[in-house]
Amino acid sequence: MINLILFGPPGSGKGTQAAKLVEQYELVHISTGDLFRYEMGNDTPLGKLAKSYIEKGELVPDSVTIGMLKNKVDANPDANGFIFDGFPRTVAQAEALDELLEEKGTAVSGLLSLDVSDEEITQRILLRGKTSGRADDNDEKIIRNRIEVYKNETTPVFDYYAKAGKAQKIDGMGSIEEIFGRLCAAIDAL
Repeated sequence: MINLILFGPPGSGKGTQAAKLVEQYELVHISTGDLFRYEMGNDTPLGKLAKSYIEKGELVPDSVTIGMLKNKVDANPDANGFIFDGFPRTVAQAEALDELLEEKGTAVSGLLSLDVSDEEITQRILLRGKTSGRADDNDEKIIRNRIEVYKNETTPVFDYYAKAGKAQKIDGMGSIEEIFGRLCAAIDAL
């Protein structure tokens, strides 16, 4: 079983690459954003709980997010593995994910972080902003702030998995196919 954490700042190409990796390795893609939309949209008990925090402008507790992840993992017992996208964002979440996978008799195989320069990310997001309809994709100041928040939040998670010999940076510059090739080489080496 291959369990990957796909890391990278906004605009690094995670979504594009995750879709290609899902197809190549027949993995289940778990995006926390998708999980939240599904659980809240279907008015599940966890969805209602998450909504109660969001409506108050509070962060959804890790226990609720982990519960949603557990439901998704449990719903795919025959999966070849999972790609976790947008999770974990903190060391506490990484520890909770490790615990969840351990209960299933598996573990995180590797964390692959797409390494892209701040300038390239800014240009990619500004370009995306021309068609995305998202106001935050058109404001360079907001984009640069999102990059800094990403670095501050996720660097400890990268370090956590690096200590276990499971984290590696992948050059995220170049064509979609070139980056995909680098990711596949890293996964095949696992």
